[in-house]
Parts: sequence; C-alpha cells; structure tokens
Amino acid sequence: MVHNLRKKSLKMLQKATFSPPIYLKNRHVQSIMNSLGPRKIRAAQLLASLDSERLILTAKDGTRLLADHDRSHQHCRAVVILLHGWEGSSNSAYQVTTAKYLLDHGFDVLRLNLRDHGDSHHLNRGFFNSTMTQEVADVIDSFLQSRRYEQVFMAGFSLGGNFTLRIAADHGRALGLNAVVAISPPVDPVNAMITINKTWFIYRQYFLRRWTRSLRKKLHHFPEHGSTDELSAARTLDQINATFIPKFTPFPNPTAYFTAYGITGDRLAALDLPAYLIAAADDPVVPSEDIAKINAPPQLTIDVQTHGGHCGFIQNLSAESWIEARLVEIFNRYRIAKHGV
Repeated sequence: MVHNLRKKSLKMLQKATFSPPIYLKNRHVQSIMNSLGPRKIRAAQLLASLDSERLILTAKDGTRLLADHDRSHQHCRAVVILLHGWEGSSNSAYQVTTAKYLLDHGFDVLRLNLRDHGDSHHLNRGFFNSTMTQEVADVIDSFLQSRRYEQVFMAGFSLGGNFTLRIAADHGRALGLNAVVAISPPVDPVNAMITINKTWFIYRQYFLRRWTRSLRKKLHHFPEHGSTDELSAARTLDQINATFIPKFTPFPNPTAYFTAYGITGDRLAALDLPAYLIAAADDPVVPSEDIAKINAPPQLTIDVQTHGGHCGFIQNLSAESWIEARLVEIFNRYRIAKHGV
C-alpha cells in the first residue's frame, strides 16, 4: 500500500509541485499562516467585498445549517461547496480567500457551516459530532434543488476534507458531484488525536480554547443539557472527550467515536467520481502516513507534497495559498471535459 501511495503521489507531483521559499518551509509556519497573520487580515478585507447571501438550509430531519452563498457574476453554471475544518467556520480566513479565488475564476461558491460552527449554535438542540455527514448531504441537496447549476464541485479542509470524501463516497452521484478535493483530512482520527496530544502545545491549546468556547455557546442556548462546571474543570482535550463523547454522542467512548468517522480500509470503496486527497508529508497535526491505511479506489488520486504543513501550502508573505490555484486547475479539468472543450 505504501508503495502504491508513493507511485500515485509521484505521478501527481510531476504535474503540480508545491515549493515554498526557504523562509516558509517550516511546517509550523505553514500551518499557522493558514489562518492567522496576513491571510486573516486579507480575508477580513475580502469578506466585505463579496456578493454573499446568508442562508439557513434545512435537512430532511429538520436540522438547520448556516451557509454563505457567494456569486461570481460571470453567468456561472458551476458551484464549489467549501467545508471548513473542526472549529472553523464559513468565515475562516482560508475559506474566504479560497472562495474569492474561485469566484475570480468563474465559480460560484457555497461556504457551508457544519452544525455548531460559525454563529449557528442556536439552530439545533443536538450537539455536533463528526459522523454527521447525512445532514450535510441533505442540506447540499436542498440548496442544489433550488439552483440551476450544471456542475457541482466540493472541497474541504482538514475535518471538512474528511466529510467531503465520505459524502462523495456515500452521496456523490445522488448530489451530482463532478469532482471533489480533500485538503489535509484526518484519515485515522484515533491516531490524529494521539498526534495532537504529542505535537507542539500551541495546537492543543488552540483546539482546547475554541472547542471549550463552542461548547459554552451551546450550553448557553440549551441550558437543559447541563452546566459548564465540567468544562471549567477540563484542562485537556482528552478530558473533554472523556466527558463529552459518552454524554452527547451515540458512542460509549472516544475510541469508538474517532473510529466511526475514519476513512481507513475500504471506507471509500464506493467512490465513483473523481476525488483528490492533497496532503503534506510534514503536517504537524494530521499524520500523513495514515494515508497508507486507505485502500484507495481507482477514482481517488492521492497527492502528498513534501511541504505545506496542515492545510497551509503558503507560497509567499501575503499568505497566498498554492491550494487555491490547484483547486481551480482540478475543477477546470472536469468543467472543460463536461463541455467538450
């Protein structure tokens, strides 16, 4: 499997290789600049200029998810659905700058928030968990039913990439997806959590702070779930997992929960549309070696770059990301093929 993975990666690297300047090659610099610093500043400026409509989309079971629909004004017949990472949102810096790049290249964009992400904690009584692909597929279907897009693409970052691949495998043809891309997705979430606990403390603190804040918001809107005392006592992600997972998910323990949304083995066997997994070998958050645990179906192209950190692929001090152009390149390939050009 590792040999096959390397062969697939090398094939892709011949076509598109990310090579940052030496002062941006550090994996932590790449990862942090994905969301903070110049990219965050630029995203805040861009956000005000987008022609966006805030939507609340409803799934078949009544679940409501928040989204932003951006229009390109180029008589667009193609849309890209973007999914953020864990504790990100439709307004995360990487979501906004990626949307702007896609808009400038003739794609409309739907920046979709997962449950309890963005300013959406009040919309549903139940808590988010990472197995909830059905409601995401449902609201995408609801959105597409009222629009006349000829082509539909999807891209997700980190956990959003994991969601993207599972949705493509389970619902891709029903949704009319033409191609999907996952950037730095957790493949084996059990191992990803172990890695987070071992890596630089700044990542643990980042996720701990954001997840705690998110859970406090949820409990504020739905106090019947209990008090925030347990959150106040928690000092690590493992401590929150041990409390949160058996209490607010269908799973008895963290291992069962993390295993449930892994994409190892034959989980993606049903993929029957073009799918790409792009990752960096130096990712400090999600172990790239876990990709070898996927029994990759023929439709899945795996591209492991040497550098890029976690979802970064930052190519200059303005924090422009190589991923944005790569998405346009990939989606245009299937867009052009559709029209026979």
